[in-house]
Amino acid sequence: MSNAHSFHIPVMGIGFTIDTPLKVSHLGIDSVISLVDDVLLEKLRKVFSQKFKIPYFEISEKMEDYRAKRITSYLNLLNSLVDKRIDEMKSSVKGKYSDFLDYFDYLSDQTPLKKEFLAYQNRNSNISHLIETFKNQLVKGSIDVNIMTKVDKINYKNGKELPQEFNDAHAALRGFANSNLNSSVILSAGMNPRLYAYMESFPDFYPDKNGILKKKIVLKVSDFKSALIQGKYLAKRGLWVSEYRIESGLNCGGHAFASDGLLIGPILNEFKQKRADLYHQVFELLKKSLESKNYNLENFEPKLVLTYQGGVGTNEEHEFLKEYYQLDSVGWGTPFLLVEGVTAVDQETRNRLIKAEENDLYLSNISPLGVPFNTLRGNTKDAEKQAYIAEGRPGSDCPRKFVKLNTELTKRGICTASRAYQNLKIKELDKQDLSKQEYQKQYNAIVEKDCICAGLGTSALKVNGADFSDVGPGVSVCPGPNMAYFDKQISLKDMIGHIYGKTNVLSTKNRPHVFIKEMQLYVDFLKNRISAAAVPDISMVSFADNLLKGISFYIEMFNQVKVTVDSIKSKSLIELEKAEIIVENLRNEILTFMSSKELDNHIIPSFIKIPITK
Repeated sequence: MSNAHSFHIPVMGIGFTIDTPLKVSHLGIDSVISLVDDVLLEKLRKVFSQKFKIPYFEISEKMEDYRAKRITSYLNLLNSLVDKRIDEMKSSVKGKYSDFLDYFDYLSDQTPLKKEFLAYQNRNSNISHLIETFKNQLVKGSIDVNIMTKVDKINYKNGKELPQEFNDAHAALRGFANSNLNSSVILSAGMNPRLYAYMESFPDFYPDKNGILKKKIVLKVSDFKSALIQGKYLAKRGLWVSEYRIESGLNCGGHAFASDGLLIGPILNEFKQKRADLYHQVFELLKKSLESKNYNLENFEPKLVLTYQGGVGTNEEHEFLKEYYQLDSVGWGTPFLLVEGVTAVDQETRNRLIKAEENDLYLSNISPLGVPFNTLRGNTKDAEKQAYIAEGRPGSDCPRKFVKLNTELTKRGICTASRAYQNLKIKELDKQDLSKQEYQKQYNAIVEKDCICAGLGTSALKVNGADFSDVGPGVSVCPGPNMAYFDKQISLKDMIGHIYGKTNVLSTKNRPHVFIKEMQLYVDFLKNRISAAAVPDISMVSFADNLLKGISFYIEMFNQVKVTVDSIKSKSLIELEKAEIIVENLRNEILTFMSSKELDNHIIPSFIKIPITK
C-alpha cells in the first residue's frame, strides 16, 4: 500500500482494471489486476510492447509453464513502464510536467505533503525547482494482483494430469512471485489450503535481512472470524498477512459472498475492537514458524493494515469509515467504471452503465462458479447468450476454459456455462416426466449460466485494439448496486475530487447511506431465500437475528455518532425502523410456520407471499 492516498481501486472483473496501473500508479494510486486470464495478459503485452516500442517475444501455449511465464512477463512490463514514467517525472522531461503537478494536485488537501508543496509553490513556482525539491517524495502506487483461490482448475498435457503446481491459481501465484514487483497479492473467494501451502515455496513472501517483505499477502474477508482463522493458518507456515481487505457481502461488484445476515457496520466494529488482538495472536504464531525456519527477526516489525470496500459513494462516507473504524484505506470500485482512461470499459458498455437505474442492477445466478453475481441487466453478453438459446444452441463454446470445475457429468472438469455441459443437462431433463412449467423452470436454470470468463475480459481487448475474435464481441460487466447513483462519464480529476470532498459528481439526492443500502440488500436477500424455499429452516431465523442485531447497532450509532448530515441521518433512521419491523415479522412468521403441528406442504404459507423489493 502506497499511503499517498486514502483510497485504492479494487480489482473489477477480469479485464476492467487490467491496465489501470499504467494510468494511475505514477500518481501514487494503488490498483489491482486480475490474474485469471493469461490469454488476455499475453494479448495486451503484445499491444503495449508495440505501443511503447519494446521487443515482444510470444509466450505460446506450447511452452513449458506458459501461464506463469505470461503473467510474470506482463507484470514486469507494467512495472517497467510505470517506473519509466515516474523517472521522467523526476527528471524534468519536457511534456511530463503535467504528471508531476497532477501528482500533488490529486492529493488530499489534508495531507502534510500537499500542504508543504503548496506552501513551497507559493514561494517558488519554478517547475524545475519544484521537481528537484519534491521528486524524492513521490510514492509509486502499488501494482497489486488478485487471485481467486477457488478458480484453480486442474490442467492436462498429452492427456495426462499435470502436477498440482500447474493448476490455474497455483500457476498465477508463481507468475506473480517470480515477477519483479514489490507489491501484494490479494487472495479472494475463500480459503485454498493447497494454494496457501504452496506460497511457502517463494522467498519473496518472507522477510529479507532488513525485515522487508518484497511480496505481501492480502486476504479479502467478510468477517473477523474468517480473518483470524486464515491469518493463523498462514502464520503457522511463516507467512504474514499484511492486510485484511474487508468487503461487503452484497454491496459490491462481481461475485457476492453473502454473510449470514451480518452487516458491515458491526463487522468493521469488531475488527476495530480486536485489531490489536488479531495482530498479537497471529504474530506469535508467525515468530515461532520463522524461528523454526532460521529467519532473523531482529529487523522484522510487520504492519497490519485494515481496509474496506463496497458501496462507498460520498466523501462523508469515505471519511467516516476511515476515521471511525480506523481504516488505512477505503476501496472505490464501481464508480471508477465511469472514469474515462482509468478502467478498460468500452464506450457502449460505459453508456449502458451511465443509464443504469436500481432495477437494472441485480444479483444474478449467471456465474458458473455457482456464486451470486452482481451484473447489469441487458448487457451485450446477455444478448449473445439469448441469441444462442433462441437458435436452439444454448451455452458457450468455452473459449477460455478457466472455470472447467464441475465433475457432475464428466470425469474431467467442465464449465456449467459451456454448450457441452448444458446439452448434457438438457438431455437429462428431457428424460424426466415433468410438467411444462417445472420443465421450463429447470431449463431456464441450466441455460442461465453465462461465459463470464470471456465476457469480463472482452472490453479490455476492445479498448486496447486487440483481437477479440476468439471470444466474440459480447461484454459482461459486474458493477455493484452503487452504480445506480452515478450517471455520467467522469474524469480522474473529478473522481478524486469527489472522494476528497472538493467536488460532487453525484446528481441524485436519493442515494441511501452505504450502510442503509447494504441493509436493504440483505433484507431483500432474506425475502428471496424465503420465496425460493419449499419449507423454511432454522438458518433463516439465524439470518434474521443477525440482521436485527445489525439494525439495532445502526440505530444506536446513527443516534450517537456524527455519521452524516442531519437530513440523511433522519432518512436513515426511518429506513432502519421500517426494516426492523419487516425483519421481525419475517422472523415471527418463520417461527410460527416451523412450530405448526399441521404442516401442509400443499399450502403456501403467508410469509412466502411477502412482495420482494426490486
